[in-house]
Order: sequence, then structure tokens, then C-alpha cells
Amino acid sequence: MLRNNMIEIKLAYYQKEDWKRFINVIVDRDSMHDTWHDWHKAFMKTKRDLINQGFEVIDIIVDLDDLIEYCKLRGLKNNGKARSQFVQAK
Repeated sequence: MLRNNMIEIKLAYYQKEDWKRFINVIVDRDSMHDTWHDWHKAFMKTKRDLINQGFEVIDIIVDLDDLIEYCKLRGLKNNGKARSQFVQAK
């Protein structure tokens, strides 16, 4: 989406208190960071890099129940591709 002549990019944001549950509901656990702190550090770097490239970054707080339902209704495995689709739909 274009807003104020800037391209918006939506990024999934996982809350610290949801991290253990999040790890347990995804199918691609081996490709995810081990801790929320590691993930958050990578998230912040990605966000800074995108902002420095001129994008407007929108944090989408992921509600795990909504994500699980989204995947279930569409017959999707809860993997990176499905999570990206979920966030873009917000």
C-alpha cells in the first residue's frame, strides 16, 4: 500500500508473553529463533533497515488465536508463508 508517497510494509510482531505458545503452534520451528529476545533483535534490525530504505513499517501484533483460526479455515500449515499472508491480510 502507498501512503504519503511511502510504501507500507507490514511486519508480524509476536509478543514476548506469547512466544512459548507461538513456538508450539508453528510447523517450521527449526527456522525460527530460539528465544523471543533473539527474534526481537532480528525484528528490530529488519525494521530499521526497511525504514532506512524509505519504507513505512507497520507492526502487526499477531493474535495467536486469530492466526491459528486463519490457517485452519484455509487449510494452511502454520509456516512462514501462511503467517506472511495472515499479516498482509490485516
